Amino acid sequence: MKKTTTLYKVIDDKTITWFENNNEYVVLENTTADILKRLHKGIAVKEIATVLSKKLDVPLDKTIDLILELDKKFFTKEKSKTSEIGNDFRELKKPKDFEFIKYYKINDIIFKISFLSEKELSLVHPKFAHLVIDEATEFENEFEVFINHNYIFLYVNNTFIGSWSSKNVHYFQGKFSMELIQQIHQKEENEWLGVFHASAISNSKKSMLFLGDSGNGKSTSLALLQANGFTCLADDFVPVDAKKQEVYSFPAAISIKKNSLETLLPIYPELGTSAEYNFTRLNKIVRYLKPNNDDFFAHLPCNDLVFIKYEKDAELSCKEISKIDAFQQLIPDSWLSPKKENAQIFLDWFEGLKCYQLTYSDNKKMIASVTKLFDNDL
Repeated sequence: MKKTTTLYKVIDDKTITWFENNNEYVVLENTTADILKRLHKGIAVKEIATVLSKKLDVPLDKTIDLILELDKKFFTKEKSKTSEIGNDFRELKKPKDFEFIKYYKINDIIFKISFLSEKELSLVHPKFAHLVIDEATEFENEFEVFINHNYIFLYVNNTFIGSWSSKNVHYFQGKFSMELIQQIHQKEENEWLGVFHASAISNSKKSMLFLGDSGNGKSTSLALLQANGFTCLADDFVPVDAKKQEVYSFPAAISIKKNSLETLLPIYPELGTSAEYNFTRLNKIVRYLKPNNDDFFAHLPCNDLVFIKYEKDAELSCKEISKIDAFQQLIPDSWLSPKKENAQIFLDWFEGLKCYQLTYSDNKKMIASVTKLFDNDL
């Protein structure tokens, strides 16, 4: 059978390998990657095993078993079944009436978005409420969201986009956001390199991504930084284009968790009266803060990934970390383009990034440290 297309990139004495059949990135030892390359070229197992046996001083039958196991694991396994789209119900008719119709203005583009009920509204509206305008007679794009048979349906400009089961709400939200950025920036899905679960800030010349597990302080740090001269490009959903590998603005509000209010209320008193949302599925209570970005068409180069962590009483620490460690933290929560050309661009782009771990407890020191990173003083 034909082997799946693969790409290889050696970084930090490891080989990052991409498999086209399921758009999967795997970090491998160089020897393992070399075996896969030879298998992909069609070289016989016994021939590969003979060379490997002499190189590693291991019995031939052991190396044959190893190679066969690698072939089975990486080249003959079933294609991943992680598609976000469930039963599409293409013949299902759209509702005639929607309880909530909202108009959102993003720069000079007006979106009409219809929600069947409060349930659908709650899945989208809180992050974009700051963009709402009065009813408009003219608009550029129309989105329709409704639930039927426990599936969430999305139509954009009268075109069926997909349907998702109620347990895959996050896939729906990701697709909704992807459709939104395509309309804002006039780029098709295959023109995007990836979307990262991160926060993005800029100093108007370049951008930087903040990453980390939920609760580590990404959004809180972003809110602090935008109050100290930086611009919020995006929070939670950070798109990067394939052509120039630049971070593009996304207009969602910054999600602020309840335990951050004490820190942020003196700076943003409006948080004291803003609506509170209890997301039981995610086990978090948040309020939304309007980003200080006044140009949602903005896009800037990005040279740095910063894995940030707030830790009580911790001394400030900002140090460059292994790219392989950074890669393994970056990939799980990211959407990456399945297009081969984009996968190669992504690997090349990542190779050129600097990756840092920033741990802090003092907000002023964190802000000063980020300023130095932007000024290349670290």
